[in-house]
Amino acid sequence: MVKKGNEFNEQRSKMLFWGYAFVGVVFLTFVAFFLKIIVLQNTNVEEYKNNIIDKNYREATLKAARGNLFASDGTILATTVMRYDIYLDFKSMRDTLYQNNIGNLTDSLSAMFGKPRSYFRQRLDTQNKKNNQYYMLVKGLDFDEYDRIRKFPIFNRGKNKGGFIVERRYKREISTAQIGPGTIGIDRDGLKSGFEAAFSKYLTGVDGTRLEQKITPTQWKPIDYWKVKEPVDGMDVYTTLDLRIQDIAHSALEKQLVNYDADHGSVIVMETQTGKVRAMVNLRRTEPGVYVDAYNYAIKDATEPGSIFKTVSILAAMDDGFVDENTKVDIGGIAWNYAGQRITDSHSGGTYDISDIMAQSSNIGAAKVVTSHYADNPKIFFDHLKKWKLFDKMEIELPGITSPRMVTPDNKKWNRATLASISYGYATNINQLQMTTFYNGIANKGKMLKPQFIDKIMKDGEIIYDAKPEVMVRKMASDKAIQMMTNALTKAVEKGTAKSIYTPNLKIAGKTGTARFEYWKPGPMKYIASFAGFFPADNPKYTCIVYVNQPDNSKGFYGARVAAPAFKEIAGKIFLKTPLNVEKDKHIEHKRDLDKLIKVAKKVRVENHTMPNLVGMMGQNVIPQLENLGYRVEYKGSGKVLEQFPLHGAVIGKNQKIYLNLQN
Repeated sequence: MVKKGNEFNEQRSKMLFWGYAFVGVVFLTFVAFFLKIIVLQNTNVEEYKNNIIDKNYREATLKAARGNLFASDGTILATTVMRYDIYLDFKSMRDTLYQNNIGNLTDSLSAMFGKPRSYFRQRLDTQNKKNNQYYMLVKGLDFDEYDRIRKFPIFNRGKNKGGFIVERRYKREISTAQIGPGTIGIDRDGLKSGFEAAFSKYLTGVDGTRLEQKITPTQWKPIDYWKVKEPVDGMDVYTTLDLRIQDIAHSALEKQLVNYDADHGSVIVMETQTGKVRAMVNLRRTEPGVYVDAYNYAIKDATEPGSIFKTVSILAAMDDGFVDENTKVDIGGIAWNYAGQRITDSHSGGTYDISDIMAQSSNIGAAKVVTSHYADNPKIFFDHLKKWKLFDKMEIELPGITSPRMVTPDNKKWNRATLASISYGYATNINQLQMTTFYNGIANKGKMLKPQFIDKIMKDGEIIYDAKPEVMVRKMASDKAIQMMTNALTKAVEKGTAKSIYTPNLKIAGKTGTARFEYWKPGPMKYIASFAGFFPADNPKYTCIVYVNQPDNSKGFYGARVAAPAFKEIAGKIFLKTPLNVEKDKHIEHKRDLDKLIKVAKKVRVENHTMPNLVGMMGQNVIPQLENLGYRVEYKGSGKVLEQFPLHGAVIGKNQKIYLNLQN
């Protein structure tokens, strides 16, 4: 009995001990918790954040994809493509995994990048010993390269086991050969030019953010699973450029530049009734016979226009009623002295009517008309130019456009002879786009329109903005003056200085120009050859100006010889390939079919991992969009998609290759 009592007491003592121990632990935990609350209440939270959180974590930017730049027909001009940077976290790799597979990995890397396997083995072993958690292996891979490297030994175990870290970033690429960086431009690292800068506020998306963890004093590792804010991609901008017309203008200009060994040249083609710029070509010589689009001369160079400015001078006199089709001007000989300035013509003198002054490009005739009517009160003359916005810097989206400069009576350089100089295109500097806008106003029956470079802006397949013509000057001059000038410009092509480009198949109205360039400097004279006009003259559809700067004088420098042939080629190829004389009832009857032919390229959408229908779409539009979505594309031929695999409606995965058969 005593033994049993002792056992009972012993068990009771143990139970009491563990009971008291449990109560004690609970009490101590409560006290610790209570003390922690007191500490936290008295802790400087901002200091804790600065010392602990901010030093080890940061919020980094997730770049949004920039929107695409399109031509008016939906062809991609510039697009954003995905590029992949590969980093390695050696701390995540098990040592056995590394040792057992490093040989096969270096073999694979050697085969892919063409460097000895020892090159990779040395670097990887060094970083493995350091337990580097963010070693940069390679940057700038496209999707096919990324898809290949991620299947290599070790890397195929992923991020957590294989230490394979992928950083995705966007790269901007020009997608067409017809338009170069000088026109498309750039908006990166403080550099702004061309369409990219002009439309940046639409193309630029809203960046997102994510968290990154500090792993070394200079390295930060992204924490992929914590994305504070998703990026919102930019909008798509459809420019007014027509690639067919752009290609025609590019080819015609380049031919003349090569033939005359010119320094550079530019062309603008504007749609008469809308002001939309359908082509803008700028080419500069980099080596003999080689020209590239590297600088936008058409808007950034304000030069003395020479004889194509006579259209401005004579139209002012026509509008004021000082001259009409019956006015005669005694040119005299080939030289005339006015206010101490010798003015010369390259053609024989005599008596000209007003249309002959334009047709024969008479400097003397233009100077006599302007000085005889405006010398005593030049303000009347300059009021016309102000009305036509020739004193104003053009308000367009493209950056870098120059302001016009003109010597007026308020300028200290003004003298009695200055007005005569202005009448035939000197003592004034105007860029090519501004001159094109003026000529287009005449072509548009006196209504001057603002140059347009945006056709529309789209976001997720919806039209956000659809451009409409903007009127700068509702009525430049009287109907009679506009018609007289149109007739005079038509005569210049049919019987005047530009008769070499006359063709009965296409009625052209235009003016030749040959301007001296930097004539105040010593050395051989430099020239700018030009031709400005519109077509068809009796119902204008397009206005065009061609500049050829600094041709080889021994080969030719007159506008009629150097620039006018390019204009003729551009007009001919545009006009002859444009449907004409469509009967009204037939147009209405087939309107729906015509609309189908001019639909712009659709945006490729892959919804619920289902293969879309690509048949009939242009390959040059489809392929980059699929690659941007992360798919691998293999194709044959060119033109529209004739066949596709997988077929429409099939379920597809990210790793699946898409095969396309293209045919024109």
